[in-house]
Amino acid sequence: MVSPATRKSLPKVKAMDFITSTAILPLLFGCLGVFGLFRLLQWVRGKAYLRNAVVVITGATSGLGKECAKVFYAAGAKLVLCGRNGGALEELIRELTASHATKTHKPYLVTFDLTDSGAIVAAAAEILQCFGYVDILVNNAGISYRGTIMDTTVDVDKRVMETNYFGPVALTKALLPSMIKRRQGHIVAISSIQGKMSIPFRSAYAASKHATQAFFDCLRAEMEQYEIEVTVISPGYIHTNLSVNAITADGSRYGVMDTTTAQGRSPVEVAQDVLAAVGKKKKDVILADLLPSLAVYLRTLAPGLFFSLMASRARKERKSKNS
Repeated sequence: MVSPATRKSLPKVKAMDFITSTAILPLLFGCLGVFGLFRLLQWVRGKAYLRNAVVVITGATSGLGKECAKVFYAAGAKLVLCGRNGGALEELIRELTASHATKTHKPYLVTFDLTDSGAIVAAAAEILQCFGYVDILVNNAGISYRGTIMDTTVDVDKRVMETNYFGPVALTKALLPSMIKRRQGHIVAISSIQGKMSIPFRSAYAASKHATQAFFDCLRAEMEQYEIEVTVISPGYIHTNLSVNAITADGSRYGVMDTTTAQGRSPVEVAQDVLAAVGKKKKDVILADLLPSLAVYLRTLAPGLFFSLMASRARKERKSKNS
């Protein structure tokens, strides 16, 4: 038997059920629909932005650069592929054209060494001759490093900086005037999570990536008046030969696939994320797992704890190498 108090509350309950069924749910589905439409528009705009765009990719012969070439080409971009190995670039072009027979834009290749400042000016002129202009420059080429600071010669520090910092800066500066003239362009820097926080035994590499982050952040602010986009992408570990090809304290090849690198993300997945970030014109993107991403914020919010953790990591790595 229903009590009088319960009878009084029943209309209120029914009213709440009515409001829930007639107002909240439609509103919820409406919000989801708007969000879905927004994401669809973003996707369409990104595809349109990349289709027929002239995209220059450095370090295109292997690893992330090679996968970026594949995804940008599949998106309909006109490619100019750059690297030191002309034979490898030609092989990549054959692979691209064979896998996408319907594409009308055959990629160009420009061979040069980023550490040769004189060659960069000539390379920029050759790049501009390919299609007459550049829409998107992807500064991807780079070299990694393993070693202790005390054992590392300054020549090694300079070599890493020349490849990872001065080379991309020089190429960017060489191509910027043509972008400014057209008031159109997009500069992309493939940095690293180590451009935002350093880890032991990577001093030269982390320093070059910190410099990269700072330079392109400044460039973004200065290029805003010319409507030129600047995107800095900071990946975590990627399963490539970056550690194998890293140089050591004396300049020799490291030749070891680190466990962290071997367990890193697939370069195919990262390339897709790079494509999406460029298509959406994002300004700063971290493509790393949870722990490295949290470490970036820990470095700012709790520096004392971060430094203690890095010192502990250094002790463990040193102990494992000496054992």
